[in-house]
Amino acid sequence: MLYYIIRRVIAAVIMLVVISMATFALFYAMPSDPARLTCGKTCTPASIKANRHYLGLDKPITTQYADFVSGLFTGREYPDDPAFAKANPDKVTHCPAPCLGYSPQRTSLVSTYISERWPVSISIALGAFAIWITFGVGFGIIAALTRGRWPDRLLTSSSLFVFSFPTFFLGLLIYSYLSIKYQFFPAPNYVSIFDSPVGWAKGLVMAWIVLAAVYVASYIRLTRAYMLETMGEDYLRTARAKGATERSVVFRHTLRAALTPVVTVAGLDLGIVLAGTVIMEQVFGYQGLGRAAIDAVTQSDLPMIVPIVLITAALIVFANLVVDILYGVIDPRVRIG
Repeated sequence: MLYYIIRRVIAAVIMLVVISMATFALFYAMPSDPARLTCGKTCTPASIKANRHYLGLDKPITTQYADFVSGLFTGREYPDDPAFAKANPDKVTHCPAPCLGYSPQRTSLVSTYISERWPVSISIALGAFAIWITFGVGFGIIAALTRGRWPDRLLTSSSLFVFSFPTFFLGLLIYSYLSIKYQFFPAPNYVSIFDSPVGWAKGLVMAWIVLAAVYVASYIRLTRAYMLETMGEDYLRTARAKGATERSVVFRHTLRAALTPVVTVAGLDLGIVLAGTVIMEQVFGYQGLGRAAIDAVTQSDLPMIVPIVLITAALIVFANLVVDILYGVIDPRVRIG
């Protein structure tokens, strides 16, 4: 198992390196001058020239990438010019590791700005994920075990009904009625879990419900389908013939086999949600990575766009790494490949 995990981690690291190189080349090796995307819509020739030198965009693209990678581990200075630093020590900005860059528009380090945003997006995604996995898989098992009866019909029909609504509509509906009109939920507001776990949960509960409702609907049908498919296998009849209890047949054999494809989809969905909570952040007014990405694009803030793209890509790769490791736990045969 350890060797399998090491192999998957190495593959994930290689994937991150390739993604970072491709992203860096896409944005900084573009035909147009990337320095024009560092000062917003009010760029002047003087500001473009100053930002080009300050951010090191006048260096070869390979040198820029090497500086970026080294900054992640050792930090860097802006501008990286010893002569300038000696003559103007008060105008040099030190970016400690992990350095994600410097935004001239915001006159702040990208890592400082993002450190205030990523906990919001992570909290929304993980909270919703926990809800939809618990209820989606649980209701899917119930629907499969009561196939053709009223619980099965109720769960499958209601899941299809909920799944037909877009998330922004459900979000606005819940926000308008359950928070503003009837005040059943408090106004959405992010509070750090370390400051107040209860306040953290209360401020995010509506976003969790909206995201989870859509995914729960999908996972009910998904789990039900794979459970029914697995329940017809010969080895389950053999287990019953050998005297295995129905509880053991359902949870030890049927569910374990049905979970493999469910875990595949769950890992992809978690990565997508981690990288794209922008709708919930817009509807409920959270200041997360999604809002940061929109602001960076609309303000043409390239030093902010690139790190956000890399972070979202890293979240997707990490989610798939977790899925690969879970494969090895659920199905030992996977470790052989």
